[in-house]
Amino acid sequence: MKKLIDLTSGKYSHDCYVIAEAGLNHNGSVKIAKALIDVAAIAGTDAVKFQKRTVEKLAVKSVLDAQDDRFPEFGKTYREIRQHLEFSLEEYRELKDYAQSKGLDFMVTAFDTEAVDFLEELGVEAYKLASHSATNLQLLDYLARLRKPTVLSTGMAELEELDRAVEIFRRHDAPLVLLHCVSAYPTPLAECNLAMIDVLKARYSLPVGYSGHELGYLPTVVAVSMGAQMVERHFTLNKTMVGFDHKMSLEPDELIAMVRDIRNVAKIRGTGEKRVSETEWVTRRKYHVSMVSAVTVKVGSVLSETMVSYRNPGTGIPSKLAHTVLGKRALRDIPADELLSADMFE
Repeated sequence: MKKLIDLTSGKYSHDCYVIAEAGLNHNGSVKIAKALIDVAAIAGTDAVKFQKRTVEKLAVKSVLDAQDDRFPEFGKTYREIRQHLEFSLEEYRELKDYAQSKGLDFMVTAFDTEAVDFLEELGVEAYKLASHSATNLQLLDYLARLRKPTVLSTGMAELEELDRAVEIFRRHDAPLVLLHCVSAYPTPLAECNLAMIDVLKARYSLPVGYSGHELGYLPTVVAVSMGAQMVERHFTLNKTMVGFDHKMSLEPDELIAMVRDIRNVAKIRGTGEKRVSETEWVTRRKYHVSMVSAVTVKVGSVLSETMVSYRNPGTGIPSKLAHTVLGKRALRDIPADELLSADMFE
């Protein structure tokens, strides 16, 4: 978790931290969950993330027990569907160990205080909070008291509500990352509003990233180019699988391509230092101009401006150093149209 800890402490400002959001796309199967972890590792993400809900605390009884025909493979009611998608503590331990063996940070979204307790017993080192938790003051305070790195998505929230959430974490001196997010599934390109990244940075002076729900991944890469320090994207083994989030998730080849493009953004952005690169020197030597004899320069002649022109290649004396030979006597005859060098003169 070093990169994430450095990010929340303000010491990390290099590559974007990429979270592969497995979420519920494991469909309640440890085998599928491990396959997702394998994909995240192959793609080169920094972390893989799952979700933990206490089903009894998720909604009122009438909602939980209402008939739900969306995913008959999982259950006949909303309660049964949600219960099907939850892992036990032992299953989570197996997944956590597996993810870490692949070099991935292991993160989980906590949806309630009981889930936090569950994850503390699991020993997670960093938490995620979903957008709809931004106004759950009890959960915010409960988690902030742990003072562990926490990532909060900001979809559906007003700035004043985010002010309150950030204040809670600051009160407990708890490290926090904010993710600009639009809670529309999928998010239309015209609603991505990536300019909010700068707004959140300026308002809170915290690390800011982007949690994307768009189809494809172009806005996510653009967000990185605009300064997002962390991104989070749902991914799946196959978009045609049964379940809540598969259709709006990235398939393995898309996740791999997205991470590759994100890593290239850092190279493209560079350091902001203006210098002539090694590859530029090749072109500079070819196309920059150097001092050339415009006429035949006889031995003993004093070199003047009228005897000189400037032409390719750029391997001779540049015009900025012309003063080093102008006014000096030629040591030999120099034919017209010859590249001049310092050893031709006194």
